[in-house]
Amino acid sequence: MAAKPNSGKNRIVYQEFGTPDNSSAMERAVPDLPPEKQDIRIQATRSGRKGKTVTVMTGFQHNTKTLSKLLKKLKSQCGCGGTIKDDTLEIQGDHKQKLLETLTKLGYKAKISGG
Repeated sequence: MAAKPNSGKNRIVYQEFGTPDNSSAMERAVPDLPPEKQDIRIQATRSGRKGKTVTVMTGFQHNTKTLSKLLKKLKSQCGCGGTIKDDTLEIQGDHKQKLLETLTKLGYKAKISGG
């Protein structure tokens, strides 16, 4: 018994408005607040990273495009790599003081948390 050509998961039975792709409607709306209205926490951690130290910055309320531009600027200031994971920025190595100075120059309210 051969499969029917119209039997698929993308088969639309009825559609009144819009397009069949709902990805733009399903995206989470993130407010892009100005830097002075954001409270950023900077913490160095090694948990779950096989002993490697990573500086984690949390509390950003930006969209992904703005976060990637900020991450690029911070990575160039520290001279190391980094990534974005779940609206947190991770910079390789222990750069708490340098990141605190850079973020305050950019207008963020940043604090070092943890030990």
